[in-house]
Amino acid sequence: MIHPSAIVHPNANISKNADVGPYCVVGKHVTLGARATLLAHVVVTGRTTIGEDTMIHPFATIGAPSQDRKAEEDEVSYTTIGARTVIREYVSIHRGTADAGGLTSVGDDCLILAYGHVAHNCRVGNNVTMSNLAQLAGHVVVEDHAVVSAMAGVHQHVRIGRYAFVGGYSKLGRDLPPYLLADGTPPQVYGLNLVGLRRAGFARDVLTELKEAYKTIYQSDKNTTQAVKALRETVQTEEGRTLLAFLEAGSERGILK
Repeated sequence: MIHPSAIVHPNANISKNADVGPYCVVGKHVTLGARATLLAHVVVTGRTTIGEDTMIHPFATIGAPSQDRKAEEDEVSYTTIGARTVIREYVSIHRGTADAGGLTSVGDDCLILAYGHVAHNCRVGNNVTMSNLAQLAGHVVVEDHAVVSAMAGVHQHVRIGRYAFVGGYSKLGRDLPPYLLADGTPPQVYGLNLVGLRRAGFARDVLTELKEAYKTIYQSDKNTTQAVKALRETVQTEEGRTLLAFLEAGSERGILK
C-alpha cells in the first residue's frame, strides 16, 4: 500500500505488503521489508534497509547523511533497522561515515521514543529502549536489552553493556558495563540494574555473582586492571564472563567508575 501523496523512487525495493503512508519520501536505494509501515511524513533515504514489521511514526528521518565533518557528500554508506522495531515521532537515525566503517545499525525489537537521535556509525543491539530525547553521538555501541532514559546524552565512542540502565538526564562520557545502573550528572554507578534483571528472569545465583563482581569493581580498593584480574579467578556464570569480557575489551573512553 503506497499512498498517492507519497514520493517513492521507482528503484526502491518495497515489499508488496509494506505500507507507505501519506507524504512519505522513500529514496532510490531503500529497502522496506514485509509489513514495514511508514505512517506519514516519514523520510527514508540513502542505502537504508528497514526490517519486517517495523513501524516508523510521523516526521522521523532514517538514513540521512552523517553530520560527521569527515563525511563526503557522495560516499557509499549504509543504515539498517531490524525487524519489529518501533521508531516514534521526530526520531533521526543517520547513516554511517564511509571511512569509519560506513554503517549505522539498529537491531530487532527496539523502541526508540520521540525525538531520539542515533548518530553515524552507532551500533544499537536488539531489544534496546531509548526514551524521549535520548541522544547517541557517533560510534556509540548499545548492547542488547539496554535502556537509555529520557534526555540522556551519550558521548561518542562510549559503550553501554547489555541489560545496563542509563538514568534520565545523565551525561554519559565513559563506558557503562553490562547489568549495571548509572544515574546522575555526572553519572555514577549505583549497583546492578536489579529491576531489569529480575524482570528478565535472571537466576538468583547469577544475581549473586554479579553483585560480588560489582563490589570488586566499585567497592574495593582495586583499580580496573586489578579488578579484572580478580574476576578472572572467580566468575563462573555466562553473565559473569560477559561482564569480564566487556572490561577486557578495548575502550576509547574508559570505564565509568
